[in-house]
Amino acid sequence: MADKKGSNFSMQVLSARRRAILAAVLVIGTVAAGVRAAGQSAPNSDPPGEVAPVHPAQLEASGDKIFAELVRQNELRSARLREYSAQRIYSVANLSGKVHARETVQMEYVAPDKKTFVTTSEEGSYVVRHLVLNRLIESEASAAVGKEHRDSSITPANFTFHVLDQEQVGDRRCYVVEAIPKRQDKYLFEGKIWIDEREFAIVKIAGHPAKKLSFWINRADFVREYEKIGDFWLPVKDETLVDVRVYGKKILTIEHHIDTVNGVKNAALRGERPAETGVSEKSKIE
Repeated sequence: MADKKGSNFSMQVLSARRRAILAAVLVIGTVAAGVRAAGQSAPNSDPPGEVAPVHPAQLEASGDKIFAELVRQNELRSARLREYSAQRIYSVANLSGKVHARETVQMEYVAPDKKTFVTTSEEGSYVVRHLVLNRLIESEASAAVGKEHRDSSITPANFTFHVLDQEQVGDRRCYVVEAIPKRQDKYLFEGKIWIDEREFAIVKIAGHPAKKLSFWINRADFVREYEKIGDFWLPVKDETLVDVRVYGKKILTIEHHIDTVNGVKNAALRGERPAETGVSEKSKIE
């Protein structure tokens, strides 16, 4: 009887840890998506005119003015984005690189708010795929059409912004801005945002939830990176590190391989041959 009770308790603890990981992943996914994938769009407004490049000298380098211009440029880009498609590769691994689960999905976005996901391959732990990866995908699909709306947008309504510095990120000169949430909300974050100083587009976000997620989560940190494809800035990689009590640290990675934007193939937009997106031998499921 004692062994049975001990076994049941262990299963309950394991289940709680898995739910904790799921909760952290879903929250981080919502936080990182505060800048919508649709060309870094802000909430819909009347369709504006053509996108006009803005030079840093035109604006005083203050947090409020930078973000006012960011929102304006996002609206311009969003109005021109009709659709895009991408292959996404979701994976969960430990710090040594051992992959517990992986799922490859074809994602189709159609303006203004429709996202569809089709799984093309999956491997590894069924539990991790079912409780973490599939739930994350379902949550994003629901949020896209407003079924699970949460105001996590990166705007002055939710954050105070302070310019810290300027840094080079790849070939982009960026403002480095501290984002301070205006309320303790797990769907907001505290961290830094790197903003291209010429095009006023977000290049990278790094931070952690503004509110502790649960007893089981010691910390959850995320980094989201964007790249310019044609006239639009779209996500290229998400990485979330979740530190769960007793269970240890796990890394969720989402790779975004953009296929087409407004019906034009990625390679044509870049003016180069398409890159291979296969999974390397080193990262096979173990």
